Amino acid sequence: MSGHIVFEYPWWFAAIVLFLVCMRFCKPKNEAFLFPGAPLLQKAVRKSSLVSDIMKLFIVSVFATALASPVIRNEVEVRNDKGYEISLIMDASGSMEENNKFGIVKQIVEDFLDKRKHDKIGLTIFADFAYVAVPLTYDKASIKRLLRRIDVGVAGKQRTALYEALFLSSNLFKDSKSKNKIAILLTDGMDNTGTIPLDVAIKTVKKYGIRVYTIGIGNPGDFNAQVLRYIAQESGGKFFVANSVQRLKEVYDTIDRLEKSEIKADKYVKKAYYFQYPLAAGLLMLVLYFIYRQRGGN
Repeated sequence: MSGHIVFEYPWWFAAIVLFLVCMRFCKPKNEAFLFPGAPLLQKAVRKSSLVSDIMKLFIVSVFATALASPVIRNEVEVRNDKGYEISLIMDASGSMEENNKFGIVKQIVEDFLDKRKHDKIGLTIFADFAYVAVPLTYDKASIKRLLRRIDVGVAGKQRTALYEALFLSSNLFKDSKSKNKIAILLTDGMDNTGTIPLDVAIKTVKKYGIRVYTIGIGNPGDFNAQVLRYIAQESGGKFFVANSVQRLKEVYDTIDRLEKSEIKADKYVKKAYYFQYPLAAGLLMLVLYFIYRQRGGN
C-alpha cells in the first residue's frame, strides 16, 4: 500500500481555531491619546499589527501541526514461506490457436492469479520445446504482464513437449521448503517429442512431492486422457476435462477451492515521522518575530 500522510493527534489543530477566536475577541484595551497626525499613526499601527498577527498565526499553525504529529504510514506485507507454491504449465502449441483457446486460457489464468494473493507462482510454457518463463515468485503482476505478451508460436507450433514441460516445472521446486506444492498442467494435445520419458517426469514430480492437476481442453480425441489421468493419480492430484470456456473457468475455480491457502501474509505498519519540519519552521518564524518586535513591530 502506498504511503499517505496522517496525523496521530489531530485535535491539536483546535489550537489554531482558539487562537483566531482570541485574536478577534481578546485584544488588550489601551488608553487612547488624541493628538495631531493620529490617523496616519493609526494606519501605520494597523499595518504593523497585521504583519504581526500573520506571523503569530503562522507560528501557532506550524506548532499545532508539529504537535499533531504528521506521519506517513506504509502497510508492509511480509510473505510467509509456509504458503502454497504453484507451477502453471501451459500448452502454447499450434493447436491452441484454434478458436482462440490460448487467449481464453490466459484470461482465466489471470483471474486465477488474482485469487492466489499470498502464494508463489511459476510459469512454464511448452510446444516444440519447454521453457520456464517465470520461476516461482510472489510477483503476480510480472506474470500477468508476461502472459499478455506470450502467444502461440513462442516455443514453436508443430510439436507438444508435454513431459519435458512437466519435468522442467517440477525442478522449480527442488529448493522449496513449502509443504504445499502443486502444478496445473493444461494441454489440448499429446506428447510427441520424446525428449523426456513420462516415467522420468513422474519420478521428478514424486521426488519433490508435487500434486499435479491435469486439464485436457477440447474434444476427447485431442488429448491423451489416459496419460493425463495417470499423471494426476500418481501425484495425488486430479484430472479434468474442459470442452467449453465455462467449464474451463469451473476447473480453475475447483482447483482454487481444493488448494485454498489458509496462510495469510504478515502485515505491519511502518511509520515515518515528519513533525520536525513544521517544528523547525515554527522556531525560525519565532526568531524572526522577536527580531521584528525588537525593531519596532507590534
